[in-house]
Amino acid sequence: MTDSTPTVVVVDDDPSIRKSLARLVRSAGLDVQTFASADDFLNSHRRTHPSCLVLDIRMPGMSGLDLQERLASDPTLPIVFITGHGDVPMSVRAMKGGAVDFLQKPFDERELLAAVRQACERAKRAHRKLVETSAVRRRMDSLTPREREVFALVVTGMLNKQIAGRLAVTERTVKAHRARVMEKMKADSLADLVRMAEKAELSKGTT
Repeated sequence: MTDSTPTVVVVDDDPSIRKSLARLVRSAGLDVQTFASADDFLNSHRRTHPSCLVLDIRMPGMSGLDLQERLASDPTLPIVFITGHGDVPMSVRAMKGGAVDFLQKPFDERELLAAVRQACERAKRAHRKLVETSAVRRRMDSLTPREREVFALVVTGMLNKQIAGRLAVTERTVKAHRARVMEKMKADSLADLVRMAEKAELSKGTT
């Protein structure tokens, strides 16, 4: 996956809406894919770079709101809802589920493009965070069990002497492990290690 311009994915059962939306999105210089249903999207869409969804609410089979719930664990696919049959409960459910916007058909093209650009920016940020977290976890996988222990204690702010006491080793041994941790994690400072630990959620559960 690359941190490139996101693809806008249109999911709507109305072919005329799909065609007009695709034309509008391309006119803004963005890539676009279209699908006639939520199932088609789930079965066919292969994300190789950041994406955002322009999603109809009411469609045959799985609804837009159901698809939103299905994708709830994926922050890298922000959603702009469009609907000709929306109501307040629907919009509340959509926005509580993290939607970028909820627009009624017929929508203002400028308003839709503004929402799409906002969703694209959110997709890029989420994708970048995912890539960074994956890189940190790969580096962590290269650490030995003892180095991981030292890493986890270092990022809590403990001094080498305190870590040595906790692990029942010499301070010299801790210094050696700490140096290898810094090298393997490609960290230039303690602050770098702390940021990496936060990305990997290493600090949670460390006492």
